[in-house]
Formats: sequence, C-alpha cells, structure tokens
Amino acid sequence: MLKTHKGAAKRFRVTGSGKVKHKKAFLRHILTKKSSKGKRKLRQAGMVDKADIKSIKGMLPYSF
Repeated sequence: MLKTHKGAAKRFRVTGSGKVKHKKAFLRHILTKKSSKGKRKLRQAGMVDKADIKSIKGMLPYSF
C-alpha cells in the first residue's frame, strides 16, 4: 500500500484541473521592511512549476 507523505499533504493542494497550488513563503516574520503590496501578493496561492509535479505526484498518490 502506498502512503501519503504527510509533510507534502499539509503544503500542497490539487485543483480541479490537476494543477498543484501552494502557499508562498516569506510571510512569517520580519514583515516591517516588506512593502504592503509585496505582502498582499504573498497572501495569494502560488502554482507549482510543471517540472516539480512528478515528484509531488509521488508524495500524494491519492490526490490525482
């Protein structure tokens, strides 16, 4: 039986069209020197690059 990689399961979500989204980094601390515009953009989900999808598929076997 294949097991889900729990670390990956907490970090990635698969959309209906099969793309993988993730939360962006750099929004935990040292926020005073970052611009409001930059912080606002970091709140939006990012999409995983096509080159990395294969490895994520291996970690999340039941999500695709």
